[in-house]
Amino acid sequence: MASAGGVRTGIAPEPLDRALGFASIAMLALVLAAIARGHAHWGEPPAAVWGHLALVIAALVLTPVMMLRTKGSDRHRLLGTIWVALLLAIAIEGFFIPLHGRSFSPIWLISLFVLWRVPTAFLAARRHQVARHRAAMRGTVIGAFVVAGLFTLPFGRMLGIWLFHG
Repeated sequence: MASAGGVRTGIAPEPLDRALGFASIAMLALVLAAIARGHAHWGEPPAAVWGHLALVIAALVLTPVMMLRTKGSDRHRLLGTIWVALLLAIAIEGFFIPLHGRSFSPIWLISLFVLWRVPTAFLAARRHQVARHRAAMRGTVIGAFVVAGLFTLPFGRMLGIWLFHG
């Protein structure tokens, strides 16, 4: 964003941005707590799962920064590019996690959503379509972290088992 004098001005976060920023902090806390509680089982997951978790943790650390800070600055653009790369890597890497005898995982639908939505949001930002970019990023955070994150805890999935049963 530029003001009349050509100096960049930022866009303040709105209440939904703040809520999503704090939700991502809560999700990060749950993931880290699950990993800590599951320490006795750390040798069981394959490398693909640990790679996926590392990418997710990095993105979850960056998400509150993106959602809670002023938007439009050079720093926001740089961190946003890193965040986009992380999300795309998470989505792609998720297809390589073993399925334990199944041929399809419902979480792949979220990966496909991310692979479509994140480039759309990135291009909207590059084209200075602020409202479109903001809506796409909010949708991505809701879908990729809140919804997907909540699906990692129940249904006998690894993080849920670790979090609730150690």
